[in-house]
Amino acid sequence: MPRFFHDHLAFFRQFRERFESTGAIAPSSRFLARTLTEPLSNGKRPARVLEVGPGTGAVTQRIVRLLQPGDHFDLVELNPAFVKILRDKFRSDPAYSSAAEQAAVHQCPLQEFTAEQPYDFIISGLPLNNFPPELVQDIFETFFRLLAPSGTLSYFEYMYFRPIRIVVGRRPDRERLRKLDSVIRPYLGRHRIRRDWVFANLPPAWVQHLRPACKATLDRYTP
Repeated sequence: MPRFFHDHLAFFRQFRERFESTGAIAPSSRFLARTLTEPLSNGKRPARVLEVGPGTGAVTQRIVRLLQPGDHFDLVELNPAFVKILRDKFRSDPAYSSAAEQAAVHQCPLQEFTAEQPYDFIISGLPLNNFPPELVQDIFETFFRLLAPSGTLSYFEYMYFRPIRIVVGRRPDRERLRKLDSVIRPYLGRHRIRRDWVFANLPPAWVQHLRPACKATLDRYTP
């Protein structure tokens, strides 16, 4: 079975079994991957890169192509099925194996992950809208604990998911999402430097780019 179909089937199986932590029915599109990794593609070198929630590696494949000599790449993934897929790719897939000595896959919750040095780029695929507000607060605190003062955090969320579900969702879900919104909005207000709109994804998504010290907020559209 071609790798593309193998990854999509594995992703859909985990979606059915672990919706809360998988959060989507298909891996990120190449357009979303390109937008998430744009700060890395234009960033300083050498760089320390952290990918959180890589899943089957739809964004990882893009990151690996952007790595340069001297870069270091860590991946943090909780799902053991995805961890196995990623480690297999770094062992045997030519697209990944060239970066195997620069990369390490860690199976643990992000909050338990520690690093000797901060990261210049953090790229997250975590489905934050599926999580309890308290967990999302812990995740953002961990993002900024691990991020270098001049580093960039890039993560995505599906367009209008939270605003719509706050209005039309079931009562417990509406209350959870309101609390979640109150957790996320202050981080966006203080740290967002740009929001990209990616329509060529299932579903369409926003990519949020944040820095510990931000200067401006821009919207940019990707058809």
